[in-house]
Amino acid sequence: MKLGLGLYRHMLTREYYDFARQAGCTHVVIHLVDYFREGGANPRNNQPTGSKYELWGVAGEQGKLWTVEEMRRIRAEIEEAGLSLAAIENLDPAIWHDVLLNGPKRAEQMEDVKTTIRRMGEAGIPVLGYNFSIAGVCGRVSGPWGRGGAVTVGMDGPVEDVAVPNGSVWNMVYDQHAAEGFLPPTTHAELWRRLEAFLAEVIPVAEQAGVRLALHPDDPPMPTMRRQPRLVYQPYMYQRVIDAMPSKSNALELCVGTLAEMTEGDIYKAVEDYCRQGKIAYIHLRNVKGKVPRYQETFIDDGEVDMTRILTILARNSFEGVVIPDHTPQMSCSAPWQAGMAHTLGYIAGVLAMLKKEQVGELGARVLG
Repeated sequence: MKLGLGLYRHMLTREYYDFARQAGCTHVVIHLVDYFREGGANPRNNQPTGSKYELWGVAGEQGKLWTVEEMRRIRAEIEEAGLSLAAIENLDPAIWHDVLLNGPKRAEQMEDVKTTIRRMGEAGIPVLGYNFSIAGVCGRVSGPWGRGGAVTVGMDGPVEDVAVPNGSVWNMVYDQHAAEGFLPPTTHAELWRRLEAFLAEVIPVAEQAGVRLALHPDDPPMPTMRRQPRLVYQPYMYQRVIDAMPSKSNALELCVGTLAEMTEGDIYKAVEDYCRQGKIAYIHLRNVKGKVPRYQETFIDDGEVDMTRILTILARNSFEGVVIPDHTPQMSCSAPWQAGMAHTLGYIAGVLAMLKKEQVGELGARVLG
């Protein structure tokens, strides 16, 4: 098991790479989508949170794809800092909005997604995390709810009063000139059909490129948000994704915090099941209190999930991927994001050291016995 850190587009600098190394990380997961672009709701010193209904920002340029040269350059800079690049997380809505919406540019944008996957393979980047969602990560509210009054995010009720505006998807604007109005709702069955058609086309490309696609569950995990259906809002629904296209390249970006927010299932059994199948590409680790539609994120040692138990399950099943903290509460200091991340990384590193010591002890006992 490897310790990593997730970095947003504006954090892809030597300063942040050094911070990751200093905190004990060996790997990073990076975001090339700029969620903060022309958006007023996301301060750059934190995760993108937005507000309950406000969109994050403006997606990138239509048809402008990440190049092999760009990805190789970023990978080289990361490696020069003593780290490894484990994954890119999320596709830009600008290049695949009609894949999610089944719009008129779907076929053209599917080719853009395939090109992106091939380029990732050429650049030596092994995993692409993604979230197949229309409403995206929305409905969040912020407040001083963490231990000691730390600012954190959560959810304070259903998010249905305002539908998804035209020209937007996945909580970002892809067309600033779209007609006023809102996206018509679709059905769960239709959204699953779109995902299955997507996988049928891209997984063979990913296999050839040596890239794993890793699906993030819906966050927050509600059946519908902003009057649009969600795909994976209970733990068992991940299995349908796996079974839709049996392949090593069809994997999961397993988010423990999102699983904890779900209203059904046993989080420990879910982690065990999917890890045993070898389907977890990498892990998001955070803790929460409560369930949708009312929950609050917490410090990693202060929520309702036993994080030592989660990491023990992963170790017992020989998970060799990367574990990153996806969110943390902001701590009261001049560098709130860094402090929160350092606290979380230190906790994870301590548990991993304990588990490694236990494994060495068990191995020695077996040899001597």
